[in-house]
Amino acid sequence: MTQVILDLPESAFATLHQAPKEFAQEMRVAAAVKWYELGRLSQGRAAEIAGLTRAAFIDALSRYQVSPFQYTAEEVSEELRDAD
Repeated sequence: MTQVILDLPESAFATLHQAPKEFAQEMRVAAAVKWYELGRLSQGRAAEIAGLTRAAFIDALSRYQVSPFQYTAEEVSEELRDAD
């Protein structure tokens, strides 16, 4: 596994009331959720980056108020029309 080192102000940990290790894990999850939301990652790959199981990643999506579905309502409607 590749390691990425970030320089962050000490105040970041105090503001979020997290230890550096917890903060790093939350950053992984937040980044994976955002990249998934933008459609840059599949759910499986995002879960891997977040260091979570797919089920736990879906729970994280809920906490961040991000839909687990990457289809818009219009895309779903179009697929349903095409199925007829």
